[in-house]
Amino acid sequence: MVRTGADAAGRTSYAHLTFAQLGAQRDTFVHGLQAAGIERGMRVVLMVRPGLDFLPLCFALFKIGAVVVLIDPGMGRKNLIRCIKHTQPEGFIGIPQAQLARLIFRKAFRSVKVSITIGKRYCWGGPDLKDLTAHGAEAIEPCPAAEDDPAAVIFTTGSTGPPKGVVYTHGMFRCQTATLRDAFELTPDDVDMPGFALFALFSISMGLTVVLPEMDPTRPAAINPERVLEVVRDHGATFSFGSPALWNTVSRYCEEKGFSLPSLRTVVMAGAPIPPSLHNRMLGGILMADADVHTPYGATECLPVSNFQGSKVLGETAQLTAAGKGYCVGPTVPGVSVRIVKIRDHAVPRIAELEDMPTGEVGEILVQGPNVSRSYYRLPEQTAAHKVYESDDTDGPFYHRIGDLGYVDDQQRLWFCGRKAHRVETSDGVLLTVCCEAIINQHPYIYRSALIGLGDRPNQRPLFVVEPEAGHYPESAAAREKLAGELLAAAAANPVSRPVRTILFRRALPVDIRHNAKIFREQLRPWAEQNLSEAIDA
Repeated sequence: MVRTGADAAGRTSYAHLTFAQLGAQRDTFVHGLQAAGIERGMRVVLMVRPGLDFLPLCFALFKIGAVVVLIDPGMGRKNLIRCIKHTQPEGFIGIPQAQLARLIFRKAFRSVKVSITIGKRYCWGGPDLKDLTAHGAEAIEPCPAAEDDPAAVIFTTGSTGPPKGVVYTHGMFRCQTATLRDAFELTPDDVDMPGFALFALFSISMGLTVVLPEMDPTRPAAINPERVLEVVRDHGATFSFGSPALWNTVSRYCEEKGFSLPSLRTVVMAGAPIPPSLHNRMLGGILMADADVHTPYGATECLPVSNFQGSKVLGETAQLTAAGKGYCVGPTVPGVSVRIVKIRDHAVPRIAELEDMPTGEVGEILVQGPNVSRSYYRLPEQTAAHKVYESDDTDGPFYHRIGDLGYVDDQQRLWFCGRKAHRVETSDGVLLTVCCEAIINQHPYIYRSALIGLGDRPNQRPLFVVEPEAGHYPESAAAREKLAGELLAAAAANPVSRPVRTILFRRALPVDIRHNAKIFREQLRPWAEQNLSEAIDA
């Protein structure tokens, strides 16, 4: 279901598909896609806006046995073209703007044999959506798919380097669907309002009603809160998966206006650690007493790994996070196991070569389970760097090096302390981003911060780049000195952050497109070096 507009009286109208109509539309597309030349095993890039065409197209491609290639359009032109060139797709289904890009960057798209336009077709020819519906609608048997057969290539956000294509198998999708259903206790009686459109594929597979909110998927933080309230009120949404940036915007609006979201019983936030203030807003009156916030932990390569509830964060772990102990992401989900090993910065082929860390000590997080991807697409070096095998058989059991640092406590809960690539090594020891940033993020004028290190390990100079809350940016030199002094005093009062003695202010930190939450620290380092003259030292 999608919003189509409002009448003069302000009443909102929606376009919708029943499950029967969705199935019929999917089968119609199967016939049309096959007539256009899409076959089993073909890599097909899908660049279509979330809506009533996107969902049946996805399911049609899965039914054919094609490999769906999903790339965030907001990752930037350079990364987008790199991903296309690397994947070498044979099929391309896109809106007119995407087709125009295909014409402009012909070399990157030269592998494309079949191109289909969803929308108005201009000079480039080929079939369009109308052509896909002209070849019958009779039901068709799905292409047989083994558990290990590839189903999709989904690209990472690229928060610590160029985006990588993660190979998803049909078995991974089936496992993830079952795990998400059980973790959030979802049933066909639930109504999903996905703030991340791909989650709709899981929800529909579980039999949920899905209502897509009106939003720019590349800018979740900029969502109009009224569109969220509208869906909740009109359709009684009970479940929603979205980035913390989206729910930060919505919760502030609800708090300001005195609004609540009475039907929502489960709100899932992922993409970055959730500050206690956001949990407090959501659970302090916006959601009802029997509702909760969930904060699953994972990555594109392995989702989910663990899950924790906002009520438990506030009741059990928030004070420890504020003290610099990291962010608790809860116990692992059934079927997934975690190992914490000594940090290594190079490829390690066998698990026997790694040293396990004792309970409570920080190390590198390794993950194993049926929802963990075995490889990156056409990136053997990256696959070797991130996979550790139990034996010489690389087709056998393996662990994924998620690239994060953390530990397991005596209650078998996993704690996240930051990305391995983002740790700062100084002459005073190793500083971990999530642990240090939590110390100064408690200041009421600070929205978020980023710990970065200038220079080379192990003699880096640590500093905080700080993004103040809206309306609290210190405009004058005196105001900056005052606020920086308060932040540095807080840092000095905790041994976790004491070595950090420098502050830089920035109006907005660079963040990822998918969640608007992961901070691109690699972009901050050259910026900080260029702006050191504006830094304030303790």
